[in-house]
Amino acid sequence: MKSDNMLSVVIPAFEEGLLLRETLASLSSSLQQVSEHYEIIVVDDGSRDNTFDQIKQANQQDPRIKGLRLSRNFGKEAALLAGLRHAHSPAVITMDADLQHPPALIPDLYQAWRAGARIVHAIKVSKQPKNWLHNRLSQLFNTLFSHLSGLPLTMASDYKLLDQQVVHILTEQLPERTRFMRGLSCWVGFPQTTLPFAVPKRRPDHNNRWGYWKLTTYALRAITAFSFLPLTLLPILAILLWLAALLLGQMNPDNLPTEPTAALAFLTVIILSSSGCILLGLAVIGLYLANIYRELQQRPPYLIAEKVGLTAQKPPPACDATNGRPDSGSSDDPAACAPAQPPPAADTTQSIDGWPPP
Repeated sequence: MKSDNMLSVVIPAFEEGLLLRETLASLSSSLQQVSEHYEIIVVDDGSRDNTFDQIKQANQQDPRIKGLRLSRNFGKEAALLAGLRHAHSPAVITMDADLQHPPALIPDLYQAWRAGARIVHAIKVSKQPKNWLHNRLSQLFNTLFSHLSGLPLTMASDYKLLDQQVVHILTEQLPERTRFMRGLSCWVGFPQTTLPFAVPKRRPDHNNRWGYWKLTTYALRAITAFSFLPLTLLPILAILLWLAALLLGQMNPDNLPTEPTAALAFLTVIILSSSGCILLGLAVIGLYLANIYRELQQRPPYLIAEKVGLTAQKPPPACDATNGRPDSGSSDDPAACAPAQPPPAADTTQSIDGWPPP
């Protein structure tokens, strides 16, 4: 099945019933400037309000507005994956539902894609001054992630345009459960460009639902999913502790505290410091073990409870053999322009004691 739409917009939404109607109206107005052939896919990530009812009403008024309702709240990354797997158009835009990503930028994103970029990142150049601590922590995470992973994440956002070939890679060829879409979109490569935008002022009746604990957990998962550097720092920490103990052993006993109270405090500091370093190392190892456990469970990243205006997930993308872009004149056969698979390599492994089984 081949889509007649030129552009798809995927919007994860969690309890956005109060603002969703305004978001869809503003989004439709901006998309009309690009093409009348578009689709908007709103993924209700287990909302407890009337978000999905708003999607149903919008679909009745405009069939180009479609929706998915997940069986529970699986998280933003899972909702993005569900929407991308149902996006059929040559170009796909991901954005938030709270109007913090201005729809007016869509024509510029589309033109940058038409100019040859496979991924167009919308970059925040100004943020709300009221969220000073949140903004500083966000910049700290972006900088830390960029240094640890080697990927240019600084000042990136989830507002971006993806070529269909990139969407196919993200949804079909990267099967990991611990997903960080901003990092993955940088990791895949391809020609990329950026467009700046100023973050609009948040409505007073719409609060940010990302608390500091949730953001910290999200950041730790993202870092451990893309970098092994924290693990490599543990031996360095062990060497530093060993050197400190060696220097302490070389100290003149006359320079050590002799009074019982001072000696007890000195030993307490040493024990607590070394214990803290050990617990820190165990915590880092635990984060990586949790990622491994999550992958080994092989659970689906989301479950769909209901669809509106959608049928099956998209087939492999039809591509122009010259530049890899979707070809409007290609065959309707879903496998006609699927990415070519290399021939299977010869199996040079040998079975040991009957393992692996035939």
